[in-house]
Amino acid sequence: MYPLSFYEFLQFKDSTLHIPDQGDDIPQSLYATISAEYEEYLEYGGFPGVVLKESVDEKRRSLNDIFSSYFHLEVAELGDFRRNNIIRDLILLLMQRIGTKLDYQTISKELGVSRPTLMKYISFLCDTFFIKLVTPFSKGRDTEIRKAPKIYVCDCGLANYFARLNEGHIFENAIFQTLLPKGDVHYYQRKSGAEIDFILNHDIAYEVKMRASESDYRKLSRLAQDLDIPDYYIVTKSYSEHKNTLFGFQL
Repeated sequence: MYPLSFYEFLQFKDSTLHIPDQGDDIPQSLYATISAEYEEYLEYGGFPGVVLKESVDEKRRSLNDIFSSYFHLEVAELGDFRRNNIIRDLILLLMQRIGTKLDYQTISKELGVSRPTLMKYISFLCDTFFIKLVTPFSKGRDTEIRKAPKIYVCDCGLANYFARLNEGHIFENAIFQTLLPKGDVHYYQRKSGAEIDFILNHDIAYEVKMRASESDYRKLSRLAQDLDIPDYYIVTKSYSEHKNTLFGFQL
């Protein structure tokens, strides 16, 4: 089971807000109204037990309870690891690295564990759906970076509460959460640094930005066309009227 999507989040809150479809014009007044709800979704995430809580303190306690339950029920009882404290440190460390490529060597040194042990721990966290590793999109070009996956967490509320990330990383994680149930998700990056945050089902590209710009769109357009990807969008958190721009809550 995935956490609630933003649409489901609104349903749980008995909201009457209508989210316009992709391609529909959204006046700034409607954007502001929807964004107020979306901010809550980004801050506290999509776990039903959190969404249904009324106060900030209740929501925070619920997030803490969810993490504690996962740690005690999944890690302590099912994991059968000799050093559970290392797993906890790893979880917190990975949440701080949302949207970045996973460097096994650096993390193993920080935690004082071998690379095979670290890979075992990360595999367990993936198998229990706490984290997800996003692998590179490739069509066999030598200029692409192929091996290192990027790390994302199952819920932006957990990431926000425990890692205290900046809003750009939280927004990117929320977009990943939204895309994951829709199919196969990859990222793309060339050695030059040019990148696309997410490619869905090999035919839709999404570049996540706090604020969209014309130069962002031009860069995305060039990369998508080079990869023969027909549809591509800038996904923005701030209000924008740029071409091929979507708001995060429209996905």
